Amino acid sequence: MKNLLIIMLSIFTFGLSSQNKETYIYSIKGNDTLKLDVFTPKNIKKTDSLPVLLWMHGGGFQGSHRAHPVDSKLVKHVAKHKNYIGVSIDYRLLRKDKATGFGCDCTKDEKLETFKQATIDFLDAAKFLVDNAEMLQIDTTKIIAGGSSAGAEGALNAVFMKDYFIADKEKYNEVNFAGVFSCAGAVVDASYINEDNAIPTVLFHGTEDQLVPFGNAPHHFCKPTKAGYIILDGSQVVVEKLKEFKTSYYFNIVKGGRHEISRIPFEDLDKVFNFFKKTIMDEDVVQTTIIKTK
Repeated sequence: MKNLLIIMLSIFTFGLSSQNKETYIYSIKGNDTLKLDVFTPKNIKKTDSLPVLLWMHGGGFQGSHRAHPVDSKLVKHVAKHKNYIGVSIDYRLLRKDKATGFGCDCTKDEKLETFKQATIDFLDAAKFLVDNAEMLQIDTTKIIAGGSSAGAEGALNAVFMKDYFIADKEKYNEVNFAGVFSCAGAVVDASYINEDNAIPTVLFHGTEDQLVPFGNAPHHFCKPTKAGYIILDGSQVVVEKLKEFKTSYYFNIVKGGRHEISRIPFEDLDKVFNFFKKTIMDEDVVQTTIIKTK
């Protein structure tokens, strides 16, 4: 084990289940002790190293937690059915108990700082996995970053916006992502997507999302006169950049869908992970757009 400061909090083996759970502290920042839950297939061999889904929950940077039943269901599912290691993480909820929340009264600077710190937390969690890959039996070349809503923003920014948010990039030299799974996410500036960081990406988004824009539009659709006016690039813009670099994507558009499309699409997980198998494991180029009507 490379990092002796890592503390394993608990190990639970579910007698009749198909995965083992371990909980670790991956970082302590001020009053925040940040933990992650690692779900590993029960039948894993000592010589195995498996791909990983690294998942960040939603909640508007104000609420929820890594062990929310829906998020836990996802990472358990990938460990049980997909032969992945599933990891669900805490991160700093910088808008928790703030009177202005994360809407139009939260200033642009506060929003950018929130995005930045979520990006750092996501990268720190990924670095923990890389630093302890042997112990956790992780294939560090096959880490998929994922999240829902605020978590999708954190994951997407960690993958595509490192040059924008991170001053000390050398700290994360060993952290590389193989794919992205985003449910109603956006980036601060899609021009930072380039040939070097463009990777296979799954995006679910509703065309009428009222919080996280589907295209290029203000966050929460705040008016220019509001303190929280900031333009984000949603899934549609991200896909256009991926097309530019001939990178694989799976784009699930729900016409008329609003922010409820941020929910985890359990009914489509077979398609999502089949896409990752083709594009990451088999190195095929696949560009798929699915259009549904709400």
